[in-house]
Amino acid sequence: MNFLIKLALTALAVMVSANIIPGVHVANLTTALIVAVVLAILNTIVRPILVILTIPITILTLGLFLLVINVIIIYIAASLVDGFSVHGFIPALIFSVVLSIVSSILGAIFD
Repeated sequence: MNFLIKLALTALAVMVSANIIPGVHVANLTTALIVAVVLAILNTIVRPILVILTIPITILTLGLFLLVINVIIIYIAASLVDGFSVHGFIPALIFSVVLSIVSSILGAIFD
């Protein structure tokens, strides 16, 4: 049950973030829910692999390369989900940061 609430909050965060950031488009709430599921799957499976493969770069950049990994995850999600698009590196970077902030705020409010 907790997982479903977290997915719903992430979908809401995706909608809010897409409305704030130019260059990010989400077609509707159903698409936002699908994006939330895809992001959950990618963050569970792909992100740890990318983090392990890029440890030297992450150390050299003092952890800032993790933001690039977040952008890669956003791009993969955009390629997998119809109705979700991101146009450019900067909008994807801002989207990942805003999504994290909005998710944290919503999680704090509803927990």
